[in-house]
Amino acid sequence: MIRILFLGLLLLAACGGEPPAKLNIGDAAPAFRSERLDGGAVDFPAAMSGRPVVIRFWADWCKYCEPEMKAIEAVYQRHKAKGLEVLAVNAGQDRKTVEAFIRKLGVSYPAVLDESAAIAKRYGVVGLPTTYFVDANGVVRGKVIGEADEAVFERHALELLK
Repeated sequence: MIRILFLGLLLLAACGGEPPAKLNIGDAAPAFRSERLDGGAVDFPAAMSGRPVVIRFWADWCKYCEPEMKAIEAVYQRHKAKGLEVLAVNAGQDRKTVEAFIRKLGVSYPAVLDESAAIAKRYGVVGLPTTYFVDANGVVRGKVIGEADEAVFERHALELLK
């Protein structure tokens, strides 16, 4: 296992890339600026200061992303009036692909474009889906890697809103 990890890191270094960051609970969430699918800009955390944010990394080929994004929508609808924000950061796909998927799902929270997956890399995303729960001070308070259900998202959202 260590040998495989070492080889993977070596390959990344040889390609000029850096290994993904290790972002843990209690760390400050990395800042980023990107374009939303609707054409607006997102400037995190500056534009969301004082509000809890769920940052969801996804792609249309991820078999768990579709049902989970719908589950997040339900949680978002229940708690957006209390200040909960959701950013659905697409990892590595083009605008046309993102637009088709978001239209199919019908979610109302903003989709963020990350065509080069630079934001995902800064967050240490190594698999999809990955979701970070960031408090109003910009600190990571929860992290879900892989499949989760609406109850898990609800529990994390309620913790952020305390």
